[in-house]
Amino acid sequence: MPRLPRLTSIFQAMMLGTIMVCLMMLHSIQLDPVSEDECGCLECMPKREEDPWFLQRYKRQIPVLLSSQNSNLSKNTSDWWQTLQHKPKGVNYSEVVEILFSLFPDGEQYQDAGPDRCRTCAVVGNSGNLEGSRYGPLIDAHDFVIRMNKGPTKGYEKDVGSKTTHRAVYPESAVDMDNSTHLLLVPFKILDLQWLISIFTTKHITRTYTAVKTSLKADMDKVMVLHPDFMRYVYESWLNKEGKYPSTGFLMLVFSLHVCDQVSVFGFGAKEDGRWHHYYDKRYAVFQSKGNHRGSLEYNITQKLYEKKWLQFYKGT
Repeated sequence: MPRLPRLTSIFQAMMLGTIMVCLMMLHSIQLDPVSEDECGCLECMPKREEDPWFLQRYKRQIPVLLSSQNSNLSKNTSDWWQTLQHKPKGVNYSEVVEILFSLFPDGEQYQDAGPDRCRTCAVVGNSGNLEGSRYGPLIDAHDFVIRMNKGPTKGYEKDVGSKTTHRAVYPESAVDMDNSTHLLLVPFKILDLQWLISIFTTKHITRTYTAVKTSLKADMDKVMVLHPDFMRYVYESWLNKEGKYPSTGFLMLVFSLHVCDQVSVFGFGAKEDGRWHHYYDKRYAVFQSKGNHRGSLEYNITQKLYEKKWLQFYKGT
């Protein structure tokens, strides 16, 4: 009987040790890229750790959308972003962001990946190869239909569909949207953030480097802003710093890899005969390797993602 306290203390020590081991094991379990490979679709994206090429480029931790909580820019991002614009005079980025999120939705969005989610996304470019494709019903069957810039649907429904859940624009490419569409701003400069504020308030910004809309039909509760960190990440990690910045279409493709479980790409690249133009514009122009972004490189990466089964690539006519 005198030994009982000692046995009790030994038992307590063993229990405490067991609890400590369990806590350490729980602490070591993290939501890494492998666990987020699971989804609720019949077929999900490949396992990231099984594709070194993809894993080298894909950075899960990069913020996709700007919010007040993640708005501080790293020096590398700030320096790169400044190269895309004339240096603003007397503009305080933090003050602009504060006003921005006093008007528009704030907080994390689309961070709900897991085994119960199956989000299908169609990224619809503006290539002339959509003409006669009859992709409309297929595009509209996706949960998210992401369009870029001015790409219209009216009059082109059979080929491009009628549904638009997100439209990625910048001031110089913006068009009116209905209340079912998220306005997703791609900010190439601080003035773009100021313009977004202006179109819903004072309407005083009339020009950037060209004339821009002073007002826009869009739902304020569906406004989103792509994060400059994300834009730089796509430029450096995916495009290896080729050109000056990524195209809006390629930004949306990588955006979809981050927020969707199945990705389908339409309207990228030239027509089968090699001609490049927009499906709504009959003027032909060779623009894939000129200007500020590199269309051929972006197309080749899209093709490789298709070959590796990260997305479906519909090449049209």
